[in-house]
Amino acid sequence: MKLYAPWEKAFNKISTPFEHFIHAQTTTGMILMFMTVLALILANTPLTEAYTHLFHTKMDLVVGSWKLSHTLHHWINDGLMAIFFFIIGLEIKREILIGELSNIKVAILPILAAIGGMIFPALIYLSINSNQAGASGWGIPMATDIAFAISALVLLGKRIPTALVTFLVALAIVDDLGAVLVIAIFYTEQINFLPLILAGVAFFMMISLNRFGIHMILPYFIVGLFMWFFMLESGVHATIAGVIAALAIPSKPKQTPLDFTQETKKLLQEYDSYPIATNHILHEKQKAILLNIQDRIDAIGTPSSRLEHDLHLPVALIIIPLFALANAGIAIDFASLSKTIFEPISFGIILGLIMGKVIGIFGISWLAIKIKIANLPQGSSMSQILGVAFLGGIGFTMSIFVADLAFLGNDEFIFQAKAGILTASLFSGLLGFFWLKYIAKSGNIENL
Repeated sequence: MKLYAPWEKAFNKISTPFEHFIHAQTTTGMILMFMTVLALILANTPLTEAYTHLFHTKMDLVVGSWKLSHTLHHWINDGLMAIFFFIIGLEIKREILIGELSNIKVAILPILAAIGGMIFPALIYLSINSNQAGASGWGIPMATDIAFAISALVLLGKRIPTALVTFLVALAIVDDLGAVLVIAIFYTEQINFLPLILAGVAFFMMISLNRFGIHMILPYFIVGLFMWFFMLESGVHATIAGVIAALAIPSKPKQTPLDFTQETKKLLQEYDSYPIATNHILHEKQKAILLNIQDRIDAIGTPSSRLEHDLHLPVALIIIPLFALANAGIAIDFASLSKTIFEPISFGIILGLIMGKVIGIFGISWLAIKIKIANLPQGSSMSQILGVAFLGGIGFTMSIFVADLAFLGNDEFIFQAKAGILTASLFSGLLGFFWLKYIAKSGNIENL
């Protein structure tokens, strides 16, 4: 019997890949919330020195005379987060091939909403930070944290139509793709072309493995590891290797569903033809048939779907919580907190995430529906789209990641950025949740 956390009960009746994805995201959101609070506690108690020292501890990878040396914080952000970005790449690929983004008529609304939800926050941030030292942080408020946003929707249960959840998922995935492109294009300061060329060669090797029909995971892992290292040395952020590697993973099964059904039926008939032993021990031929069926199950699946399924749990329970613990801890001086959040960087992020996301997501959605180039998600209302737009202002994971890149080496700016992200994410999450729970359901503004 499968056990689900209380917040997952709204989706425990079916187990499609999409629902597995929802379960993983809601679990991630709850753990993220806990780890964020823990990080803030550690950073604001006598344990702060030990907390800081832990994540600045050097960890070396040594092979003979060759050594790769980074802090634990760096290994988490550049190493483990590459696996997180790999999952993002797999999710993007799945959505484009068979998900919400595969049907342009359905995909057009979340795509336009996501684009609006990236452009307007960046413009609002730049309007406040133009010609100032913090102008490079314009990419910070562009991101939406899919785990937190989906967790808030799932907590609302039956109040929210499933189509609205899929709208948010598609929107957030397009948003993630935009964030990846922004990181790759705008937050790469210096490029070393030889390692970048070698990373390209590694990617070509992975594509070749795909074209030759190799479905074993190990060859892709080995080549992908080399690609990550070359990307790290190139100056392009190493996590981008995760997204690129995901594109090379096979997404087509070795066997067609029809062949699988027909051949499995024959094998099951052969299995049933053997008499049942009194001690219930299987005949050797039956064991061989079961192994054959297992091989066919593996063949009908794809490396892409298997990896997405298998990696969601370690990413949700280990990688993202570690990232939150390492990055969310900021020492809060409550006496100067009001001053901090009105600093141009913090204020730009707060307005960008809260106002910019609403203007971009809701405004563009309303316009697209009004001029009839897109349709509302089935069973939902414009009032609920506004609630989703509020939730879009939760920018936690990717926003913090971009902040570290935008203000690399400037601890004061990073502190201001994180204060803005945490403040905006808290308000956006609460606004979205209470709007959808107490206002949107009554249809008070259905005709917006």
